[in-house]
Amino acid sequence: MKLPRDIDAVDLIRALHVLGYAKVRQTGSHIRIKTTRDGDYSETIPCHSPIKVGTLNAILGNIAQHHHLTKDALLQLLKL
Repeated sequence: MKLPRDIDAVDLIRALHVLGYAKVRQTGSHIRIKTTRDGDYSETIPCHSPIKVGTLNAILGNIAQHHHLTKDALLQLLKL
């Protein structure tokens, strides 16, 4: 499945609520999100519009690995 090219940080965080992610803090242009689903896990998302494709790929890869999903399954779950 192809990664979206026009997603910004706010849309990504909103989509990640499905997996229990919530904003913990923001320092400058970076937002820290955290979930306790499948164990504690935190991820930092740059507050850019849009998020660069390589950065988005890395973030989604980390999140998919934590939740034991493939990136395609994660994208379908998030409906991105």
